[in-house]
Amino acid sequence: MAPKWRELADKLAVQIRRGDYTPGQRLPHIRELVDAGEGSKATVNAAYKALEAEGLVTSTRGHGTVVREQVPLKRLGIARYDKVKWRDGDDVAFIADRVASGRSYRRNEQTQTVNLVKAPPVVAAAHGLPVDAEVYARARLVKEGEQPTHTLTSYYRPEHVQGTRLVDPTPGPAGRGGGFKVLYDAGYEIDHMKEELTARAPTPEELKLLQLPPGEPVVELHRTTYTASGMVIEFAIGVHAASRFAWEYDFKVPDSAKDGKEQE
Repeated sequence: MAPKWRELADKLAVQIRRGDYTPGQRLPHIRELVDAGEGSKATVNAAYKALEAEGLVTSTRGHGTVVREQVPLKRLGIARYDKVKWRDGDDVAFIADRVASGRSYRRNEQTQTVNLVKAPPVVAAAHGLPVDAEVYARARLVKEGEQPTHTLTSYYRPEHVQGTRLVDPTPGPAGRGGGFKVLYDAGYEIDHMKEELTARAPTPEELKLLQLPPGEPVVELHRTTYTASGMVIEFAIGVHAASRFAWEYDFKVPDSAKDGKEQE
């Protein structure tokens, strides 16, 4: 027989999934459930902790236990970088994701700090620089409303971005079209990218910064952006709350044998 807290957690999980409690709605205070005969304070607290570990609710001081948004954002793959969006329009990458997901957004939901730092080994390797060479680190925290969704830190060679809006820490994208438009205007047009994804446990700092429930992993993204000549113009590291994104890639399947014949 399951313990009382597990029975209560399962009962509440059913109610959440069928919509009795909607995203953003607060669950009853612990005392309310105790008074309703659902168990002791320890039992209700254990049930709420289980729901939090399962990603169904979040608990914060002053807000109680609140049902989480269960529909993740679409994190577009190739389509989010379409040049029409940023070169000819104003849909920077995180805004393109919101538009594709049918979600609202505010431009100041992206905040950043910009610093000249010594390149970590992975950054130096990507840029072909000596370890500890100086690079600009543009670190962003992106939110959906009040909830953080991910961090993204872009690393640039100083000679590529010095004096541009990419070294301006003002909240929001770096002007119309964002960072890629800034690089384009500076004479560095992006041509192709490589993205690498790794799932892992979050660090204590990431748990706090992204407001993650216990047990939720993160997805770490490494993005290398090249010009047509093969020059690396940006190397970025992103850390995404795993449950807050659904990753989507739509691309043409290569046929190396056919392509090789066409090039002969």
